[in-house]
Formats: sequence, structure tokens, C-alpha cells
Amino acid sequence: MSTENLISVEVTPEDKEAIEAAIRVLEDKLMPYLTALTPAQRKSLPKMSDKTTPFVDKVKEYFTTAPEFIPAFVSLPEFNKDYEANAMLTSFLRKLEPVIGGLDDTRLLTGSECYKPALAYYNSVKVAAKMNVQAAKEIYNELKKRFEGQGKAPEETTPPTA
Repeated sequence: MSTENLISVEVTPEDKEAIEAAIRVLEDKLMPYLTALTPAQRKSLPKMSDKTTPFVDKVKEYFTTAPEFIPAFVSLPEFNKDYEANAMLTSFLRKLEPVIGGLDDTRLLTGSECYKPALAYYNSVKVAAKMNVQAAKEIYNELKKRFEGQGKAPEETTPPTA
């Protein structure tokens, strides 16, 4: 196990406060406009992706230049509202993606750097418990709960074929 420290992050109290304030602003200003979908709803919806966007852009142009082909059930004002909202939300998301990606990567790395020494401590306690150190046994019995049910899976036996 490596003892190399891959990251050392310490956010100042002032920066933490400013970041939390910025998050509150995003929550306060953005959440009223957002909708939560179930996994089934997400799966059932047709998706507008980078390949689909030029198609939708071209249809938007045709709505203006050839409106006679707009189906009666299509509301042009609602389409335009959704189109503008989609463009704005896509812009927000693209600006946030690098921040969210970096936040997730850094959280993963700092978590890993916490978990590795915790595992080293656990293994040290485990060895001490096997050597009948009473205090280690108590600690080991508490910490081993994290790994219950994670033993080796029984080997599958294949019945002989005739």
C-alpha cells in the first residue's frame, strides 16, 4: 500500500462560506424551474442530443419560413418557450460540468486518501486481535461489520456432463 499523498486540499473558512452561499443562490434561483424525472420517465422520453440539436434548429427555421406544415396540435409559442429554456439550461449545464466533474474527481481522491489509512488501521487491528490483544479484539469486532457478507463467493460446481 502506497503512502504517497496524491492530494492535499484545505478550503479556507471564507472560501467555504462563499461556496455555500453560491450554492444557495443556485438552489434558490434554479430549483423552481427544474423538474425531477423518474428513471422510467427518463428512459421513455426522446432525447435532444448534440446530433439532434441541428435538426431541431432547422425545424425551428422552417416553422417561420413554411408554417403551413406545422401540425395543428403543435403550439408554436410553447415550442419557442421550450426551445429558449433548453438553450439556456444547456448553457448552464455546460458551464457547470467542469466544476461538477472536478468536484466529483477531487471528492473521490480525498475519499480514497481517507479510506487507505483506515484500511491500514483496520488490518493492524485485525492482526493484533488474532494475537489475542483484548483492546484490539473489541475494535476489530466493531470495524469488521463494514465487511460482513463480502467474503469469497462459494465456487460454483459444474455437474459432470455425460
